[in-house]
Amino acid sequence: MVVTAGEPAGIGPELCLALAGTDWASQLVIIADPDMLAERAKKLGSEAKIRIYGSNTPGAANELCVLPQKLVNTAVCGEPDTANSRVLLDGLERAVSGCISGEFSALITAPLQKSVINDAGVNFTGHTEFLAELTATPMPVMLLAAGELRVALASTHLPLREVASYLTRDRLVDVITILQQDLISKFGIARPRILVCGLNPHAGEGGHLGTEDNEVIAPAIATCQAIGMDIHGPIPADTAFTPAAGKADAILAMYHDQGLPVVKYASFGNAVNITLGLPIIRTSVDHGTALDIAGRGTADNGSMIAAVAMAAKLAATISIAVSVGTAARLAATNSAVDSAGTAAQLAAKK
Repeated sequence: MVVTAGEPAGIGPELCLALAGTDWASQLVIIADPDMLAERAKKLGSEAKIRIYGSNTPGAANELCVLPQKLVNTAVCGEPDTANSRVLLDGLERAVSGCISGEFSALITAPLQKSVINDAGVNFTGHTEFLAELTATPMPVMLLAAGELRVALASTHLPLREVASYLTRDRLVDVITILQQDLISKFGIARPRILVCGLNPHAGEGGHLGTEDNEVIAPAIATCQAIGMDIHGPIPADTAFTPAAGKADAILAMYHDQGLPVVKYASFGNAVNITLGLPIIRTSVDHGTALDIAGRGTADNGSMIAAVAMAAKLAATISIAVSVGTAARLAATNSAVDSAGTAAQLAAKK
């Protein structure tokens, strides 16, 4: 698995250093500037050691394997530098190409400072959209998971005033389809139960509080129900997250701040951000760069540990599914060969 260290002026590097003492360390490759990591380790008093990716040096305790991505300027905690922005995006591109080629089984990302990348002249709205562009994915879907609570988003980083016009029946059907497919293929849930939030208060109150719920969301749900999905809604958002709505394998929220506050309240620092719809596995932490505490050694690494554990779990689920599928195909082939052989023997006897 490959980990990108995120904004070097933030807490991403120290979250990566904390991975050196975990059971996952031997399975990870960190894309970062090794000198920056070494300097941060010294600042924090970390005992993490660095080994360069591809070297023949045997692994040791408290060691991180690092694929070098040299920064343009030295990183200063709490002070992002636009000169380093392109390097960080290059690191992401290297990680994605490695996942696509099979070099890495999954990607885990530490947080980036979006504003600094935009200040560098790069139109960057977030990891989700950037990874979708890199992989030619037409419809990425953001999902936050905290234990059994999984919340997907029908729209991601959009101003609230644009959400209603962004949501169309076809787009919602696409999002729901991707959510359904990845719950099956990546999470191993045979028949997912999905709840869909309404857009407006009280899911539109029968059209008195907006028409989107009746005219857009309900028809999208009906389309999905017609092809056999176990999906329900639109349900008022203040009900969808309560026991009254019943157990769900995932809840689809209509916009960023409708769904994510619930997950973060339930499990901040231990939730995982997962991008669905990509041809690779990608997980991330549930928080930002925390520039104000970078380099102090007070950052909570719980979400990073959870993101790594989730990536490993999803990779294993897919691996098992592939193995089962391969075995089934081999069995079918062998059966066909046996049948052909038996037919040939019968024909010879005749």
